[in-house]
Amino acid sequence: MNWIVLVVAGLFEIGWAVGLKYTEGFTRPWPTVGTVLSMLISLGLLGIAMKHLPVGTAYAVWVGVGAVGTAALGILLLGEPANPLRLVSLGLIVAGIIGLKLATPA
Repeated sequence: MNWIVLVVAGLFEIGWAVGLKYTEGFTRPWPTVGTVLSMLISLGLLGIAMKHLPVGTAYAVWVGVGAVGTAALGILLLGEPANPLRLVSLGLIVAGIIGLKLATPA
């Protein structure tokens, strides 16, 4: 259950990271509200997951899920480049997340 909470926290991290782009420097009210809510939910869920998971593992997985998801949405929604080196690098982050899961009891 802790891992599910952690992954959901990472998904909300993607929401606020991408949301920052749409706030236009926090000048647009509704995107700003959504971004701030995503930040709060993400951090709250991370804190819950850290009750039972090692801090280093939880933080690394949270950041990794957020980084990979944000980069993927940047490619899909914002027209960012999807060159082979970038995709392989994202794959390495995913491999690291899987490795941390396999190496961490709970």
